[in-house]
Amino acid sequence: MAKSGTLKRREFLRYSGAAAALGLAGGLPIKAGAGGTQDMIQEAAAKVGRLPRRRFGPAGRDVSVIIGSGDMEPSLAAAAILCGVNYWHKSQQWSRSGAPEAVLKNREAHFCQVTVDRIGGNHETGLIDEEAHVAFVRDAVKRTGLGYFDDMQMHYGYHNKTELKSERAFVRAFERLKKEGLVKHLCLSQHGYAGNARVPRGESAAEVLTAVIEDGLHDNAQFMFSYGDDPAMGAFLELARKKSFGTTAMKTARGIGRMRQDAAFMARLPAGTAPHHALVRWLTSATKLDNAVIRVKNLNEFTETFSGAGKTLRAEDAAAIGMMTARADETACRLCTECQPHCPRQVPIAEILRFERYALDDGTIDTAAELYAGLDRRADACQACGACVAHCPQRLPIPDKLAALHSLLG
Repeated sequence: MAKSGTLKRREFLRYSGAAAALGLAGGLPIKAGAGGTQDMIQEAAAKVGRLPRRRFGPAGRDVSVIIGSGDMEPSLAAAAILCGVNYWHKSQQWSRSGAPEAVLKNREAHFCQVTVDRIGGNHETGLIDEEAHVAFVRDAVKRTGLGYFDDMQMHYGYHNKTELKSERAFVRAFERLKKEGLVKHLCLSQHGYAGNARVPRGESAAEVLTAVIEDGLHDNAQFMFSYGDDPAMGAFLELARKKSFGTTAMKTARGIGRMRQDAAFMARLPAGTAPHHALVRWLTSATKLDNAVIRVKNLNEFTETFSGAGKTLRAEDAAAIGMMTARADETACRLCTECQPHCPRQVPIAEILRFERYALDDGTIDTAAELYAGLDRRADACQACGACVAHCPQRLPIPDKLAALHSLLG
């Protein structure tokens, strides 16, 4: 697979045809570089200002309403630090790039999270292994130079409530590392596994997360959340707020990359609004979330996005969110997994449509294709029976989308 931005003519034509089938008005997006000079970084941070903070989890930590990530491009991380971002998802990735000097020099002012994966497979087939997880975190502490991690996150979460309650190897690993002073809080990111052919008795993210709160061992959770009605996640957020359980939204910019490719849609947005800015105003002031992690590609996008943090949702922003929701409900899966249990071919629909976001919204076609190639059942297994469409809250034309994505990524 050719990298984004270096497509050969044959690949370009194939991708362009798939883009048209997927409704991309401007063709496939190309991932943009993020680098900037020190003056540009400071200017971007000055436009944003200091981010508000919010009490996070039962320990009541004060955490910025937008958090950072260890895979942020260095200039973006620098701007985020200047704006007061103080929680870092996937900070073990600094093993490769080096932790920001500002974090190392003022370690106690930052909450750094280590994300730990299952072993011997992927998040669907891998194992939870106490010894391997302990070894991974110990090594990550040494490689990053952070001294310890504040949060230890089980990446992708549990397959169902039974696994949560019966498989305690991750919890035991956390407890050992906590005694060594290497971690402080237990958390997870949770994907949905309902109807997943590789996960027997898989359950939805909302079902598992509700059980996590009731279990009482975890401090906080990260999960997919964006605009659009989702009663199950709404009920979970109500419970989380009541129980002081920390909540972080991820995969929030549903379909925004595709919206930006559509000049006519962008021209119809209310004056003075922009998609990422309206999104962040909504996430941080009109929901029961504690914070969100949002991917930004460059300093301009950083400024547009982070400048909305904690600000009241204006009438024009609410109108923009309404337009964005309507467009996304026609084009971009919310990854709820409600359709998957009804697929007679057991196609991993939500996984494939998650990869669609990477390809069409983020412009990382190579990453999406690599992930797609790792599936043991791909979109070409779909026989277009339509059973999934009947159970999709958005009534997306799922068979058509799967066929187009197989052409793009297969």
